Amino acid sequence: MAGRFFRYRSLGELEKEINALSLNLSFEHDSSKVRSYLVQPVKLGKFLAGNSIAIHPMEGCDGTLTGKPGNFTYRRYQRFGSGGAKLIWFEATAIVSEGRANPRQLLINDNNAKSFENLVRDIKKVHKKNFGTNSDLVLILQLTHSGRYSYPAPILCTHNAYLDKITPLGFSKEGAISSAYPLISDEYIENLEDQYAKAAKLAWKIGFTGVDIKLTHGYLGNELLSAKKRPGRYGGTLINRTRFLRNVLKKIRGIVGPDFLLASRIGVFDGVPFRLNKIHGKGEVHPYSLPYLEGFGIDENNPLEASLKEPIKVIRMMRESGVSLVSISMGNPYTNPHIGRPFDKPDAGNYSSPEHPLIGVDRQFELCAKIQRTFPDLPIVGAGYSWLQHWQLHAGAANIRDKKVTIMGIGRAALAYPNLPKDGLEKGTLNVRTTCKTLTFCTYLMRQKDHPLGQYPTGCPPFDKKFYGPLIKQVRSNKKKQ
Repeated sequence: MAGRFFRYRSLGELEKEINALSLNLSFEHDSSKVRSYLVQPVKLGKFLAGNSIAIHPMEGCDGTLTGKPGNFTYRRYQRFGSGGAKLIWFEATAIVSEGRANPRQLLINDNNAKSFENLVRDIKKVHKKNFGTNSDLVLILQLTHSGRYSYPAPILCTHNAYLDKITPLGFSKEGAISSAYPLISDEYIENLEDQYAKAAKLAWKIGFTGVDIKLTHGYLGNELLSAKKRPGRYGGTLINRTRFLRNVLKKIRGIVGPDFLLASRIGVFDGVPFRLNKIHGKGEVHPYSLPYLEGFGIDENNPLEASLKEPIKVIRMMRESGVSLVSISMGNPYTNPHIGRPFDKPDAGNYSSPEHPLIGVDRQFELCAKIQRTFPDLPIVGAGYSWLQHWQLHAGAANIRDKKVTIMGIGRAALAYPNLPKDGLEKGTLNVRTTCKTLTFCTYLMRQKDHPLGQYPTGCPPFDKKFYGPLIKQVRSNKKKQ
């Protein structure tokens, strides 16, 4: 297995490695300038986010069995609310019960609306207490349907010759998906459009600033964009593959009016599936044939490389439909986690990174920059910062400075260090001891299903030991007994 990649004692050493790898990463060295770039407010539609830092959506897998926020959920978001970011992007929340990814994923409906309303109220309250106002705090709810990763059984909008072989039939079933496994009908998809609109209306009434139509990480919205082989109104041509998205946005806008913020987190490069090489422990590409027609944002003749031709067209469509905020993501956490979340250590049983994580960070930054420069007036939120640890703010500030991105998005790092935005905005530097080390304990907890409620909550055991330390000990104890 590969050793640790992150071994840099100075920013100069890190930059030397970047140069050796011929990458394009840059940093703002001056801490006062780091603060000045990150403190800039950002206009989002009719709203104003008070700085240029966002908390990205991360599932906590800690809701109730009916999909209400649980105690751990409230605690996480209160910590985010007091952490200093002015854009808090809530985790993937299912719009129908059969579209949940696990039995503890959040679900927005009439029965759960009051719990979400209480959560929003508490976040605004703690934010105002810490920062004097919440008038410049933007709260986005990510709406999703988990598609092929739904619990307890996959819900497919298209067959994928590669993913079908490695998509489990359910948490309690082994095997893969056969070619005879049924696809959802056009009528089901059309009904989902109305369900998304209904969920957005609830979010509007609850007090969210806006909603995100999730189009990444292999879930239904993302997979529809790649449904080149699907027959009917929602497959084949790009116009058909974006029909669902365009209809959802139109229906939401028709219900909530012109002021409610429409956003989307979109995967602009799906990548190809990887697998564990049991000899050396690194990830290796699943065999594939050309042309590769199974993913979105992929060069069909060289699927290891991205093609932004279609993603740019989709973002243009979204903008024309009223979307005023886009978050850039990529990869599939189930099949190629190194693409979306560059890491030093894999979660137990998974592959070690097949590339230096800096290559993954650079890929994230460069694809995001190409999109931001294509749409200079559209606020773009970038990702891929966590692996840079205590120098991530210097990279975020440089990307904002160089107009590669509008907002720096913080994901895993916020679980380990919820006050990261506050420290960065006040000091321009971070505490080395509390920054995320990308050891993927959070992912490891997320993948464990033998909890009495069917899903372990996920968080940061190394830096939030009181709450998540006992959980990972319990998981390891269960593993030893097996």
